[in-house]
Order: sequence, then structure tokens, then C-alpha cells
Amino acid sequence: MTQVIYNTATSFTGFITDESNSLSWLFAVDTAGLEDQDLFLAGIGVVVEGSTTYEWVLREEELLANPHKWREFYGDRPTFVFTSRDLPTPDGADVRFVRGNVAAALPAILAAAGEKDVWVVGGGDLAGQFLDADALDTIILSVAPVALPGGAPLLPRRVESDRLELVSATAQGQFATLTYRLRR
Repeated sequence: MTQVIYNTATSFTGFITDESNSLSWLFAVDTAGLEDQDLFLAGIGVVVEGSTTYEWVLREEELLANPHKWREFYGDRPTFVFTSRDLPTPDGADVRFVRGNVAAALPAILAAAGEKDVWVVGGGDLAGQFLDADALDTIILSVAPVALPGGAPLLPRRVESDRLELVSATAQGQFATLTYRLRR
């Protein structure tokens, strides 16, 4: 059965970007000992992200000028981008822009995923919208040894402990990886 998974890195103060909407803090952390991302990606049929995340990746990786690099990050998977603006698309990329709420877009997202899972990359508010629509199944957090004083919050929603079941907690190099299943 297809699952919707919010898998993200976070500072241990609960921010996924810094005050400048940058992830540079994350790339400064030693990633030795992290599990191979390809194992996770093998089970992913669709990527979902907000426009801020999408534009950050486009800019940081210069994907419009180097569209061949798109496959390094996304493979052949469709990418659904929630936005209210017209945004550019790298040549050859399967990007589907979505306007409106998660509940309305969910049938198309699940259909595109087929038998595989949906990866909600970010941001935190978009993951919160999946939670609001009762469509979020799993949260995987890679907690980095970094304290940020502000930025984009991990999940700007109140979620009580009765909704979360800890499935695993593992040390992976410098990161603590926590996996929670959401109870409905």
C-alpha cells in the first residue's frame, strides 16, 4: 500500500532551513555513516515539494542551466510542486505544478505513485497540509548536530504524542534518525 512519507533533515532546534531559507548549515555536517539514500529512493514513486524547496534546488544546483542534473536528484519520478506562481521547469523534467489544497491533489499524486510511496520533501508547512488532510503516514527525521536560532520550522502544527508511534531511533554517523508512524 502506498504511503505518504515526510522524510527530512532538521536541526535539533526544529528548523529545516536557517533564517535565510538556506540549507547550507546541513551540508556542513559530516555525512559519513548515513544510510544510502538510494535505498529509500528505490521505494519512491513520486516526489512532492513546495515552491520554496523547488526554487532552492533549481538555484543551488543550477538545474535550469544544467537540466541533465535533474535525474541525479529526482530520477524519472514525477515531481509535484505546490505553488501559486508560474515557475520554470528544467528541460526533460516531469514537473507537475499544483495550485490549491493537498486533499484535491491527492488522488493525482497517489495515482502517479502507483505501487510506490510518496516522498514529501518539504517544506514543513506542506507536510503539515498533508497532516491536516489526514494523508501523512510516516515522518522520518534525520536530526543534525546543529542548533539554529530560527528559520523554517520542521512541522508548524501541533501534533500530540498520541498521534505518533516511534518505530525506530538509530544513530547514523553524526545524525539521529527517528521514524514515526502517524496514528489516525
